[in-house]
Amino acid sequence: MRLWRFAALASMTLAGCGGGNADSRDTTAGAARSSGGSVDLTGAGATFPYPLYSKWFSDYAAKTGVRINYQSIGSGGGIRQLSEQTVDFGASDSPMSDAEMAKAKGGPIVHIPMVLGAVAVTYNLPDVSAPLKLSGEVLADVFRGTITKWNDARVAALNPGVKLPARDILVVHRSDGSGTTYIFTDYLAAVSPAWAKGPGRGKEVQWPVGLGGKGNEGVAGQVKQTPGTIGYVELAYAKQNRLAVAAMRNASGSFVLPSVESATAAAAGIAEKLGKDTDYRISIVNAPGAQAYPIASFTWLLAYRTPADTAKGRKLVEFVRWALAEGSASAAALDYAPLPATMTRDVTARLAEIGGGAAP
Repeated sequence: MRLWRFAALASMTLAGCGGGNADSRDTTAGAARSSGGSVDLTGAGATFPYPLYSKWFSDYAAKTGVRINYQSIGSGGGIRQLSEQTVDFGASDSPMSDAEMAKAKGGPIVHIPMVLGAVAVTYNLPDVSAPLKLSGEVLADVFRGTITKWNDARVAALNPGVKLPARDILVVHRSDGSGTTYIFTDYLAAVSPAWAKGPGRGKEVQWPVGLGGKGNEGVAGQVKQTPGTIGYVELAYAKQNRLAVAAMRNASGSFVLPSVESATAAAAGIAEKLGKDTDYRISIVNAPGAQAYPIASFTWLLAYRTPADTAKGRKLVEFVRWALAEGSASAAALDYAPLPATMTRDVTARLAEIGGGAAP
């Protein structure tokens, strides 16, 4: 499993989780390419869920014969390709805005949450062994450039007994637009009024300070190679690169490390308040709960409510039902968190909205 996962993550370097360049080369999931047969469904979008989606598509092809071609070109690219109706479904780590929804050529789009993931705050301090503790307000000021030293009094106050170096903090951020950046800046905007005023939240923002890295792999590489750095990457990249990650103070005041369990906890309290009629374009950053990791999010599949091809719409719905019911068992091993059970039930019921996808 580790070797397979490494290969899946490595393949993502071909396309970053970023700006959705429509010219990116096809990083097709193995089931679609290796079969040599025709493709039943095509999709494009976020790279964050690609390792899991790749396994799902392969397993589903083996089980049903349905082949799915997925291009991991970034959330923005997935939204654009679905909006232009050049793919059967999109995928994004950030929900579409009302303006993006209005531009879609095929009518209303349904957001289908598939799994949860955590964005890890990672850093390179060779002489610090214990995980750093950070608050959202301090993290925002680091990325704003108003906290510039690792031994700043506000950082030290969160880490009593830890000898912090008197060295400059070097911020590393994404140079390309991405769902990861949206989740991270959504969190910073939620906990820091100063950040909310600007740069604010978005797939791309005007960073006040720091160096840019393309894709999660670019940020992870910069942090791994350069002492004194701090950045943000999706959890799978931090674990694969053996990067140190910070424990973040959550809304309950607890310091929590990113994990499958803490991402699940972030959704649990909110899921209880949702129903099958909910617009799932929702944020779960800074969620309540003592065990909740505060920089967590859903990742969504995007589909037209009324597909241009009814048969393809039915195939997509059948795949999503399988993924939520059976495929979710593969999620935790690849550092993704399955949806809470109540939410899985409601999302599955919601699939009946997609034309051609009504339950038999």
